[in-house]
Amino acid sequence: MNETAAVSLSQALWARNADRAAEALGHPFVRRLADGTLPRESFADFVAQDAFFLEAFCRAYGFGLAHSPDRMALDTFAELLIGVREELRLHASYAAEWGIDLSTVEPVPATLAYTDFLLTIAARGDIGVTCAALTPCMRLYAHLGQSLSLPTSDTYGRWVATYADPDFESLAATIERLVDVYADDTAEVRTVYGRAMQLELEFFDAACHRT
Repeated sequence: MNETAAVSLSQALWARNADRAAEALGHPFVRRLADGTLPRESFADFVAQDAFFLEAFCRAYGFGLAHSPDRMALDTFAELLIGVREELRLHASYAAEWGIDLSTVEPVPATLAYTDFLLTIAARGDIGVTCAALTPCMRLYAHLGQSLSLPTSDTYGRWVATYADPDFESLAATIERLVDVYADDTAEVRTVYGRAMQLELEFFDAACHRT
């Protein structure tokens, strides 16, 4: 007898935000990055803002680690922190090549809105809600990496390849498993997930306006 597999909470949340995912994939900033027409200085500015964001993302994972209710969550957040460190190495490599001083980055309002949102949620200590806030970044970037063709430019090709890599997909799936284990299908979880997706779009909007 054929039975339809139950849809997990993380899958349901992603499906509820399919319109935002499609908007991100078709965003002018993402499209110009993918076809190689994005100005180099615009990408450099984006890398600087994203590095600032990722440092806050690490701190949010740190809150998750501190509030972990059991060994599984503890081990998983530790693993996820290692993954963000790898992303930061990518940004550091761009910074070294292009002379970007990441220690002096001034975050734009869209970056601050996103980092403040994540850290406020994570500091409250509700693991399920924290994971719902953190997951969209991971799942969306995995989606973008897997959906885009590798640009002919090595400059942007490294960025796309990072998020298209199976290792990054594994990290996205890992935090989704935390959502499925620790989050409930509540209005708050749905709202937080949707807000994070919207903040991703606003982050791209800000990058696009700086082009």
